[in-house]
Amino acid sequence: MKRKQSLSQAFKNAFSGIVYCLLHERNMKIHMAAAFFAGGLAWWLQLDDDKILVLLVTISSVLVAEMVNTVVEKVVDMVSPEVHPLAKIAKDVAAGAVLITAIISLIVGYILFWKKIWT
Repeated sequence: MKRKQSLSQAFKNAFSGIVYCLLHERNMKIHMAAAFFAGGLAWWLQLDDDKILVLLVTISSVLVAEMVNTVVEKVVDMVSPEVHPLAKIAKDVAAGAVLITAIISLIVGYILFWKKIWT
């Protein structure tokens, strides 16, 4: 029977996953840059706490979706290294989930920032 990993090892592994995505996934870099930009803009515009919370949930949903997409891509590549129509569907659906969260995040950003910037 496999021994459970320690809590510190679990955190180390999770952090390694985040670092992997940041170093190897182009879209994760883009999403992270957008997150820092949105955070800086929120700080500069002095958004209210409730708006900051909405922004944080929105940002985290995009980053998590991108990481899940990476998982799907890697697992599909592992189990189906050859081109297969079902593998394509799995990858496309995961990428579509990221696209939906990214589009919604743009709408949320518009709602949160537009009036503060232009009034």
